[in-house]
Amino acid sequence: MSDPQSDIDASIAAMREQYLRLLQRLEANEREFRRLGRAVWRVQEDERRRLARELHDGLGQNLTALKHRLGQIGSELPPGASAVRDKLDTALALCAGALDDTRNLSRLLRPPILDDLGLEPALRWLARSTEESAGLPVVLEIAALPALDDELQTLLFRIAQEAMNNAAKHAGARSLLLRLVLRDDRLQLQVIDDGSGFDPATATAAGGTGLGSMRERLRLYGGQLELRTAPGQGTRLRATVPLDGG
Repeated sequence: MSDPQSDIDASIAAMREQYLRLLQRLEANEREFRRLGRAVWRVQEDERRRLARELHDGLGQNLTALKHRLGQIGSELPPGASAVRDKLDTALALCAGALDDTRNLSRLLRPPILDDLGLEPALRWLARSTEESAGLPVVLEIAALPALDDELQTLLFRIAQEAMNNAAKHAGARSLLLRLVLRDDRLQLQVIDDGSGFDPATATAAGGTGLGSMRERLRLYGGQLELRTAPGQGTRLRATVPLDGG
């Protein structure tokens, strides 16, 4: 005759074993999701790097040569060719504008400074660019950091770039703070503005702020995104990610 208590204990043990197997399967699926997600993101960044290089070395150099040639033609015009000179000056201005746009697009796709010098110089460049393009003063606070791998540097740069672009375009802020520190083996990136703020639920539903993309990228590296904002109260965005990249 079976012991009821023994049957209960056996059932509990079997359920516990099933639970552990399910948990292991979920953890394995999560690791595979992160691996595949990181691989896709690496491909995207490699393509950005390739396009940026082609814009700079291909189209950019061609426009530079064209601008130089137009300048030479202008210097060879006779004194009385004012009408032709005016047209040439217009062509030179168009060429210079196209060259500036090409260089800016190349840097936005993948700033060479990130690959050549690393995260801190790239963030300083991003702060200067935001000040120049948006007229928005940026305070930069970057603590001493250990060496970071390329993917983690790219991740933090892209989060900062997206957050600062949102603040410059939509917040109506008068100032912006970008802070990067290390706390308990976790990197912490903060972007704080004194702008108009917004309703996070509405912004996420509209899909125009890139919040979902930032969250997904951070998740791939075991990170999190926190957002504190409300209409009229500014915005505090904090991204945290393990130093080992999850």
